[in-house]
Formats: sequence, structure tokens, C-alpha cells
Amino acid sequence: MEAVLKILLLTQWFDPEPTFKGLVFAQKLQAEGHEVEVITGFPNYPGGQIYAGYKQRWLQRESINGIRVNRVPLYPSHDGSGIKRAFNYISFAITSCLFGLFMAKKAQVIYAYHPPLTVGMSAVFIGFFRRIPVVYDIQDMWPDTLKATGMLNNKKALKLVSSICQWIYRRAAALVVLSPGFKQLLLERGVPAHKVSVIYNWCDASVLTQPQTTNKLPIPMENHFNVVFAGTMGKAQALDSVLQAAAIVQNTNTNVRFVFVGGGVEITHLKKLAQELLLDNIVFIPRMPMDEVGQVLASADVLLVHLRNDPLFEITVPSKTQAYMAVGKPILMAVSGDAANLVEQADCGLSVQAENETAIADAVLKLASMPHDVLFAMGQRGKSYYQDKLSLDVGVKKFINVFETVKKQ
Repeated sequence: MEAVLKILLLTQWFDPEPTFKGLVFAQKLQAEGHEVEVITGFPNYPGGQIYAGYKQRWLQRESINGIRVNRVPLYPSHDGSGIKRAFNYISFAITSCLFGLFMAKKAQVIYAYHPPLTVGMSAVFIGFFRRIPVVYDIQDMWPDTLKATGMLNNKKALKLVSSICQWIYRRAAALVVLSPGFKQLLLERGVPAHKVSVIYNWCDASVLTQPQTTNKLPIPMENHFNVVFAGTMGKAQALDSVLQAAAIVQNTNTNVRFVFVGGGVEITHLKKLAQELLLDNIVFIPRMPMDEVGQVLASADVLLVHLRNDPLFEITVPSKTQAYMAVGKPILMAVSGDAANLVEQADCGLSVQAENETAIADAVLKLASMPHDVLFAMGQRGKSYYQDKLSLDVGVKKFINVFETVKKQ
């Protein structure tokens, strides 16, 4: 029988905020017999406003489904201002570090979720002074992501961020990355191979795959072949190309409809572009709760992933990939590299080059011409692949192995 691990989970974002490694992860670790304590901020993401029902103070302790959660103050912001965003990140790093050093229970392992980079700095300081190994989960490859998304373009600032990353990598006991490409990039930057583990992200399948209730659907989904994109619509998603593809499809198959679910900084621009292109086959649905998103995904015919055609994204697996697989629908993957490889390995869809409107349109038309049973089988292969290789159960077991390893070092 495995010994009980005492795990300190350090993350700037935690439920009720949307996050990949939040309450579901903590609960599963606890269900496996381990003790989990969380240090996080007061919920304000993605709007930058403190959630209703919360009021900032030095410390708020709460228990969420049996998980001990400690909330420390931060500067709430998530707008386009680089200075305000920096204050948001740095303020949490300082308060979380102080709590972790002087008030948190002694843990055997610190799990730190990145981004932002400052969480890693806090974790390393806590780990150094309290002699606790740090497992650093890298979800965004900084400074590469900052440059690729346009968040930071100053060369000196990017070099500083790179130096801090290397400092954290050296001092963390283990690094976890979400794709083989991320691991290869770290190896090229001098990180020892034994220090890096690839653990694919999972999704909250229990929420996404709840029994369908048609009254939750924001629009009727029958009588169309629905290609659904769900998630953030920002510059990194480069969805102009998808709208250009929709214009091509509209001239060939009027039964196909593109459905965009979510919000983001580009949503106003995309709506304007759809009007300029005279698109009748586009529907925008505002951001909605995950269980309701699941109903839309389950009613779709094809689920679309699209990112800008950038070398960084070739080593990225967008988290919606796992969610799409879990609901058992065919995937149109307009992202090259690791994400496309995953879809091809699972044989659960088609992959095309990003920002290539002709290729996207051709793939949509090809999928729309396939018999229903072929599409169904495609989706079921993705679902089986997710359950066998990418699910919460699989991922958490891999994390526990990493935690056990660093604890013994």
C-alpha cells in the first residue's frame, strides 16, 4: 500500500475560476488517499473582478468538497495592460510565498501550476526554505508564448523572463509538460531528460458528458451540419481564417453551419468580419457554463480546433482537444505538430494546416459528405483513446508517480 503523500497545491487560479488543474485534480488526489492543501488567490479570472460572494482580506480559509483551500489577496486584473497584469502576477507571488513559508502545513511535495511564471518563483522559495521538492507543471512555454501571442515583445524583458525560467527549471525537482514537443524544447535548453515527464492534460469529462437535455441548447442544432468551435476567441486562435473558410463552404453546401461558443478579445472583430463577408452560416453563442457547453458539443457533428500558424503551437496540444475527444465527436484539427499527431494516432478526425482557409473548407466539406456511421465511429475512437491514455485517472496516476519519485530524492 502506498504511503500517504502530503501535497501543497500552489496555483493562482482555482475553482470557481475555470482552470485545468483545480478542484477536480485535488479531489482525485485525495480520493487516491493523499492529503491536499491549496494556496490560491481570490477568484477574479477571466474578468479581472472579484467574484460575487468573495471579499479580499489577508486570508480566507474554506473547504470545497473536502479540499482545504487558502485564499490570499492579489491585485485583480486581466485586461490588456501589461503593467496591471504584472501587478496581478507579482502580488499573488508575494502573498502566496508568505503564506507558504509561515502558515501552510508542512508538505512533502509542492505542486506548482504555470502560468504565470511567478507561481514557480513562489514555489521555489517555499521549497528552498522549507526543504520541500517542487514539481513544476508547465502549461505555457514562456517566454515563447508571450512573444507568439503578442503579450510581450521587448527583447530585454523576454530575455529576463527566459533567465527566470531557467532558474526555476534548475531548482525544481521535476518538470511536467503537456506534449512531447514541450519536452524536446526543454532538452534543447539544457534541462536533463530525467527531470521532465510528459503528462497530457485531461478534461472534466463528468461535467462535459452529463446526460443531454435539449432545453439547455441555446440554439436548435438539428437540420444543419454543425461545425463547433468552443473556447477563447483571441489573437492566438486566428479565427479570421475559419470565417474565410466558412465563406467558401457557404458557396458549396448551405447545410453546413459554423457555431462559435465563448468569448474573447477578438469576438467583436469576428462578428464584424462575418457581416462583411455576408455569412449566413455563422452563429456566435456567448460564454456559458461547462455543463451547458457539453450539451452543445454533444449535439455537434464536427468539433474544430484552430490556432495561429506559429512554430510554438506545433508543440502545443490545445486543452479543448481532450474535451472534444471525451464527448466522442469527430475532430477537425487545424493545428500542426503534436496536436495533429494525437488526432492521427487516435484516428478520430482530420488534420489540416492552420490559417489555410481552402484546406479548412475542403476538410469541412469532406466531413459533411461522410455517412453518419463513419462519423460516429470516428468520434468513438477518439473517446476510447481519451479514456485509455488521456483521462483524469490515467493522468493522476502519472502525477502520483512523479510525486513519489521526488519525495524519495
